Amino acid sequence: MSLEPTAGGETAGGPKAPYRVRLTDVFEGPMDLLVHLIKKNEIAVTDIPIALITEQYLAYLEFLDAMNVDYAGEFVVMASTLLQIKSRMLLPVHAEEGGEEEDPRQEIVRPLVEYLRLKSAAEQLAERPLLGEDTFTRPAKTGAAADLAAEAEIVKIGLFELIDAFQRILAGLPEDRRLEFTADTLSVKDRMTQIADALEERGSLTFEELFPAEPTRADIVVTFLALLEMVKLGLIRLAQHLPSGIIRIFYL
Repeated sequence: MSLEPTAGGETAGGPKAPYRVRLTDVFEGPMDLLVHLIKKNEIAVTDIPIALITEQYLAYLEFLDAMNVDYAGEFVVMASTLLQIKSRMLLPVHAEEGGEEEDPRQEIVRPLVEYLRLKSAAEQLAERPLLGEDTFTRPAKTGAAADLAAEAEIVKIGLFELIDAFQRILAGLPEDRRLEFTADTLSVKDRMTQIADALEERGSLTFEELFPAEPTRADIVVTFLALLEMVKLGLIRLAQHLPSGIIRIFYL
């Protein structure tokens, strides 16, 4: 894991620099973002509205940029592919002699279908019991782990569901509080400590409990960066109760 200087901190022999988080393979990639958008919009993989998906895809990248998050080059490549497909679909259709011109969306549909097939197979393999895994009796789960296991309608969530939640918080801010985040406003490491202390005391927290009654944009940004770091370090797990949509953070 690679970390940049803490917000408000100083580089060796240099001035203060903004805190940046670099996404690694702990988080999902561009294909997972496409899958998330397809599920979110309740559309078919084989009939993707390219203009809508491209707009939303770029909005997620803009959000990560605004939050000082560095993402892999594969996200940019996918964005370029979507923009290219969108441009091709705006051009007049000229059927080739003896056949029909292929739908430009197939350039993304084919690898997406294959990715979903492989992902489904991997999930099925992961659910199989490992040799010797159940040989010894395990102690009963207690605390937050037991609460999570008892909830049949709770699912683990990833980066993009977390972004959705933060975007809703940001959208609810009054215009006069939508200020730009500055590097020396808050410390991400201090925010991580605050969250860890609260989880040590309570076992779990809802997403809304992370914020004051009237959060500032700085509160939101530093909390987002802190959660990303804690997930990458394996300190927390994020889960969502499907019927209510409530996101809960569990200490591991």
